[in-house]
Amino acid sequence: MIRLEKLTKIFDTPNGQVVAARDVDMEVPQGEICVLLGPSGCGKTTALKMINRLVAPTSGKIYINGEDTSKLNDVELRRSIGYVIQQIGLFPNMTIEENICVVPKLLGWKSDKAKNRARELLDLVGLDANLFLKRFPKELSGGQQQRVGVIRALAADPPVMLMDEPFGAIDPINREIIQDEFLKMQAEIKKTIMFVSHDIDEAVKMGNKIAIFKEGIIEQYDSPDTVLAHPKNAFVADFVGADRTLKRLRLVTVEEVADPNAPTVSGHAKAKDALSAVQNSTVNVAVVIDGDHKPVGYVTAEMLEGARGNVRDLARPLPAIVPFRADLRAVVSEMFAHDIMWLATVDDNGRFVGVVTQPAVTGALGETYRRNVARAIG
Repeated sequence: MIRLEKLTKIFDTPNGQVVAARDVDMEVPQGEICVLLGPSGCGKTTALKMINRLVAPTSGKIYINGEDTSKLNDVELRRSIGYVIQQIGLFPNMTIEENICVVPKLLGWKSDKAKNRARELLDLVGLDANLFLKRFPKELSGGQQQRVGVIRALAADPPVMLMDEPFGAIDPINREIIQDEFLKMQAEIKKTIMFVSHDIDEAVKMGNKIAIFKEGIIEQYDSPDTVLAHPKNAFVADFVGADRTLKRLRLVTVEEVADPNAPTVSGHAKAKDALSAVQNSTVNVAVVIDGDHKPVGYVTAEMLEGARGNVRDLARPLPAIVPFRADLRAVVSEMFAHDIMWLATVDDNGRFVGVVTQPAVTGALGETYRRNVARAIG
């Protein structure tokens, strides 16, 4: 857990004093990611650097897991915190294994324990330890180097990680891949993380909480959904963008809104027998499934009425299928692309698990508004 109390930093400059951060109060619960956002010069990086004392606070307190960090010396403090920067900072004259083992060895770990940790962490981010341990940084791509930079910060198993725009220099495709790998890793290791970004989309994807800074002051600190649905003031609304409702599509998965009771029919069924199933559907559709419960097409009441033969002879191909782990951006994109109001969704094995509809998407986006209205009334 990270807790900041009245944290303030004032720089003395030739032109007078500059307030970089003023009375910053916030708490990041254990195992969660907090993303610091705001325009350039707003104080977010200064706030981050005060935590590991790369910038000395002017006043205020910093607690990590309940311990007042002012009672620790600089070296002791920094060795207990993982730190990842945009420039990666790998030592070019060291192998990947040596880079990862730097802090564990400083902490007195035995060589075998440190090396095993390096191998374990490489596997965790999808890099084959047998291929990468003995390579030098220049032999890796930028995306691979960034992964090593992240796991090096984890090598000594610190309780807290600080990340300063760690994925900012990576191209969009690799950035998405590395973000996904990091979130998978975080689901296992559950570190408490403070994360500086300039990208609202990245913050929505990565953060459990978002803190939006302006001129050294936190304007709003809340969940991504609440920040997007209920910006506290005009500055926050402008910063997160006029398309903030669309950004919320990233926060909801297909699994959360799909109807698992949507009707299905076998391709071997008679058309007349399938008609009642379709008529009971809210979208006037039944999904045709094969023997493995995988979707292979669809039929409508109009197609079945008065028809003879089997369903498979009448079924049409599904215009699109979405994985149940996908977010609602994928759903809306496919609905627009195919001019449809519903989509079939499948699990990791390709089996049909339900139908997601346009009204369900709209309802999910409205849920936060309804919760907040109810809270205000109550």
